[in-house]
Amino acid sequence: MTPVASNPAARAAELRSQLQHHAHRYYVLDAPEIPDAEYDRLFQELQAIEAAHPQLLTPDSPTQRVLGKVLPGLVPVRHAVPMLSIRTETDTTAAGAEAFDARVRRELGLEADAPPVEYCAELKFDGLAINLRYERGVLAQAATRGDGETGEDVTQNIRTIGQIPLRLFGRSDELPELIEIRGEVYMRRDDFERLNERQREKGEKSFINPRNTAAGAVRQLDPAQVAAKKLSFFAYGLGDLRGWAQPDTHSATLDAIAAFGVPVNGERAVVHGAEGLAAYHRRIAARRDALPFDIDGVVYKVNHIALQKRLGFVTREPRWAVAHKYPAQEQMTRLNDIEIQVGRTGKLTPVAKLEPVFVGGTTVSNATLHNLFELRRKKVRVGDTVIVRRAGDVIPEVVGVVPTARPHYVPNFRMPRSCPVCGSTVVRERGGVDHRCSGGLFCAAQRKQALLHFAGRRAMDVEGLGDKLVDQLVDGGLIRTLPELYKLGVAKLAALDRMAEKSAANLVAALEKSKQTTLARFLYALGIRQVGEATAKDLAKHFGSLDRVMDASVEQLLEVPDVGPIVATSIRTFFEQPHNREVVEQLRAAGVRWDEHDGTADTAPKPLAGKTLVLTGTLPSLGREEAKALIEAAGGKVAGSVSKKTHYVIAGEEAGSKLDKARELGVPVLDEAGLRALLA
Repeated sequence: MTPVASNPAARAAELRSQLQHHAHRYYVLDAPEIPDAEYDRLFQELQAIEAAHPQLLTPDSPTQRVLGKVLPGLVPVRHAVPMLSIRTETDTTAAGAEAFDARVRRELGLEADAPPVEYCAELKFDGLAINLRYERGVLAQAATRGDGETGEDVTQNIRTIGQIPLRLFGRSDELPELIEIRGEVYMRRDDFERLNERQREKGEKSFINPRNTAAGAVRQLDPAQVAAKKLSFFAYGLGDLRGWAQPDTHSATLDAIAAFGVPVNGERAVVHGAEGLAAYHRRIAARRDALPFDIDGVVYKVNHIALQKRLGFVTREPRWAVAHKYPAQEQMTRLNDIEIQVGRTGKLTPVAKLEPVFVGGTTVSNATLHNLFELRRKKVRVGDTVIVRRAGDVIPEVVGVVPTARPHYVPNFRMPRSCPVCGSTVVRERGGVDHRCSGGLFCAAQRKQALLHFAGRRAMDVEGLGDKLVDQLVDGGLIRTLPELYKLGVAKLAALDRMAEKSAANLVAALEKSKQTTLARFLYALGIRQVGEATAKDLAKHFGSLDRVMDASVEQLLEVPDVGPIVATSIRTFFEQPHNREVVEQLRAAGVRWDEHDGTADTAPKPLAGKTLVLTGTLPSLGREEAKALIEAAGGKVAGSVSKKTHYVIAGEEAGSKLDKARELGVPVLDEAGLRALLA
């Protein structure tokens, strides 16, 4: 019989502390101090107290690891700090480590005789990236990585993973106000084997590999099913952070995360220089098969946070980190046919149709041949016995032909001249290796990508038109071409999943607002290959009207600043396609409009000509894009970071590190009124 506590609040707090301690010993340290029966007795006592005194129930209680509640759906979560991908080093030898170290030293400006760079080396887990958000020490939310900017709320599912604490270790006054701990949900091999054994006993389908099983489990709607998969977790870094001073090094940060009670893998090491990286890569390679879980490589990170900030980021990847892969598994099989796949960006990829073969933990029947030139280089033909590899343990590829006699003569494979999806002309850029469909606005294979690009913030800026909605519109047959966007009504949109009438009305209003745009934005929104924002602005400024751009010859396009032969040919090819012109005319007919001019040179004085400005914080009345447009119209350039070459920093509310940098360098700092004075 469960004992009755004389002071229920104190006893509940004591039980929660004990259960947290023992769960950590069991799940994380694999060193339990009490038998399961004793843990169950303590757990049941806490359950009884909370049932009798509901006001004592807390979100971080061990009893709140939800197991039976089916979720209504996965809700999108916008990451406060993007979950960026890490660059992959494909050379699986020591040269991969040497190349990364050399790149870091070069970008840090280190001389040859400078001391070696200090790195933190870790395992690259084969699982699903997760962001754990703790507020005042209590797990408030868990989200998948998604596209890096937006993930999915999987809090209830993550609460079923025993390794993940619902409350961080430490005194309340020592815990961060907010901390996001990032890591990987994965499945141990023994848990995976036991799961498949249960599946076979029930006569149900076996799972393919631990990685896919873990990733699929996290995203399903029934937490009880997640709990049955016995998932595990390792932390590897931080996201958003408030009210806590991060240590000076990445390795010390991982130690601090471990001290909070969150599992961090013990195979990490601090090493120095290329030799240290290569030695770590070799040591883990020798132990790879003995590890209780799958890895597909190791990760190197510059250890000192200050150096990480100096190195910064390129595109969506940190310069201070790299994933160094291991050789993938390979198998032989027969190539039965070669088909063409048209991707979201119009790229045509030859795909090998294979005799199914088990490789890299999964059965493979399709594999990429990348492009025609790669296919020819490998001398691949239909009927050959080929070597298949799971490149990066993810994408199967044909890496070569087994040198045996072919059964009969087979001609070389040729790329089609017309897109197999829409019939548009297939083109290859001069000097390039990829063949592409030229029907960007028309091709069904590119429909979703074209819509998302068209609606983007820097294009037509249609607020509310995101990935999931575009999927519904295209998959449901509601949208086939861009102009059909402007025919959507509130009733039709409100009938879609997760679209209430108010959301539908907001989207219709956003579409109507987007009709008034600029020629530069419209050109960029068309998604012409090689035409970015800057080129679109140059085209609009030079020609003044869309018709002049559409009718311009390659020679006339080459007169535009920074437009070379490849860009000019791409623009010309795009507008030579009758269906692309038809889409443009339909958009005009739908009411999309902009101001045009006669294309004559603008000789008006530019008050900010030759000046570089940096924007930071929130201005009272100007949005970031609006302020940028005004500066560029005045001849100025907007940079993303502050340097000695910066002429002014325009700072609004909640200005961040850029403002500190400006003050450090003595760069003049202005508010919005100061900016308007410059423009005047």
